[in-house]
Amino acid sequence: MATSMYCVKCRAKKEVSNPEKVTMKNGKPAMKAKCPDCATGMYKIGSK
Repeated sequence: MATSMYCVKCRAKKEVSNPEKVTMKNGKPAMKAKCPDCATGMYKIGSK
């Protein structure tokens, strides 16, 4: 499942092939992955 996320370090949207579904401290769903180019952590908040 490919998902596009925004990398703040590269300042561009990237396609991520292996996002992980997580729940943040406040209970909201999010997706977490690493940038394929710079390995910075990327989050997409509100994704189910």
